[in-house]
Amino acid sequence: MSTTGTATAVITLTDDDLDTFVTHASTRRWLTGTGLPSGIGLLSFAELDQEGLRTVADVTGDPGDRLAVELRGQLVIGGLLDFEGQETEPVLLDGVTGEVSTTDFWYDTPELMERRPLAPSLEKLVRFASTAEELARLRGRFASYADRFGPQVAAEATRQLLAVFEEGADGEVPPYWRMTALIRPLSLTAGPGRSSGLALDLPVRLLDQEFGQGGIWRFEDVDFPATLTHEPTRRFLRETGLPEDGVLFQLDTDVPLPTLAEHHADEPAAELPDGTEHLIRLGYLVEDNSLVIDGRTGAILHWSEPEATLHPLNTDVSTLAYTLWLLHHERTLDENQDHGLSDGPYAQLAATMLQVLSTVDPTGTGTDADWHYWTEAFQDEASGVLSAL
Repeated sequence: MSTTGTATAVITLTDDDLDTFVTHASTRRWLTGTGLPSGIGLLSFAELDQEGLRTVADVTGDPGDRLAVELRGQLVIGGLLDFEGQETEPVLLDGVTGEVSTTDFWYDTPELMERRPLAPSLEKLVRFASTAEELARLRGRFASYADRFGPQVAAEATRQLLAVFEEGADGEVPPYWRMTALIRPLSLTAGPGRSSGLALDLPVRLLDQEFGQGGIWRFEDVDFPATLTHEPTRRFLRETGLPEDGVLFQLDTDVPLPTLAEHHADEPAAELPDGTEHLIRLGYLVEDNSLVIDGRTGAILHWSEPEATLHPLNTDVSTLAYTLWLLHHERTLDENQDHGLSDGPYAQLAATMLQVLSTVDPTGTGTDADWHYWTEAFQDEASGVLSAL
């Protein structure tokens, strides 16, 4: 086995490494010739470089010979990663057919383990992953999308991705790649702010079309406290508005927007951060969490009442609106059973959603961030935030 010293390491194996593990001729040629990159996006083959070829039976120990016969000889060659780079599912190679799949390692109940299709071959797996990365970086076949934004542009990119996946999988696109094609292009929906004075210029009526015109609340100047002095924020709240019910967020429209100090006026013992007169409460997140705006800068913050802590949430009100749109739109897609979003692994859906969000708004979503509300909420499978069912 060898690993080249290029920027993206390539893993190749020798005929001795493959031995009787891999008898599929074209797969042997690929592994001994072209090789596999150590990683592409959310796909990693680092384990192959570190551990060599191992069967599922080797990795699990196959306690009590309870593994399904078709799984025992499958080769563990890598893994699908979550947003923080941790492996969520092992990637398997069938040495006889060359097919690639994923599974979950259930050490206590190995008899329940099943394979899920990922790609017909290693060559097509690498092609699928490389195409998705071309979209993420707007390179290669997606270079023409640079500086093009809007719902129609995102839909066009989805069609182009699906065409690649359908061709490579004979029309039977595995759930993982269908999810990638539906979600990853959503980063093209809104472009960088050029006229709004905010991080994003949202397409006109984007929120109205998603939430319904009656679901968007637009503020008036009388609703703003004097300490909300950031004019682009005031203009956005007046002209574009925010959804009243954003799945994880509900706007408080009963009274004019209070400062954080005013919101806690009846709690004299409440521990509040400095500058509360400039922190304006927009509404509430789940479990005693509030969403606040810094009236001076327009920054969006998460205020945890139980912990009395402030954390960055979004760059500004435009990226907050985009986040709420993204979450609602994903759930709308999930309601369409033809899309099959719920057929794939939840962790990968969460990772892809966070990839999109971090592309549009890196605030708090970096892997070195100590804590971020959206990151934690999207990854919480038990709460089912990303499931419309």
